[in-house]
Amino acid sequence: EQSLLAYATPALSAIDGLTIIGQADNKASIISFTLNDIHSHDIGTIIDARGVAVRAGHHCAQPLMDRYGVAATARASFGLYSNTQDIDQLVDALNYVKEIFG
Repeated sequence: EQSLLAYATPALSAIDGLTIIGQADNKASIISFTLNDIHSHDIGTIIDARGVAVRAGHHCAQPLMDRYGVAATARASFGLYSNTQDIDQLVDALNYVKEIFG
């Protein structure tokens, strides 16, 4: 899982307008992010149609998100069922989201 996190972090960071929320050392293999001003539910819906599943919303952290002024995030989780091709598909799907929202 850590190798997938190490693969995904720079791949997602390379997407213009994508901001990773939370970059602590030794973090779990989860990446929460925002993409420009696109709502996380829109991101989730669009990439779902491209075969990619993420969670969207507050993730049981609404007080913390309110504190930092983050309305909502999309969250990708990586586990033993994940591989680098899944991450590549996520990156492609997020670039498609950017195309839709111009």
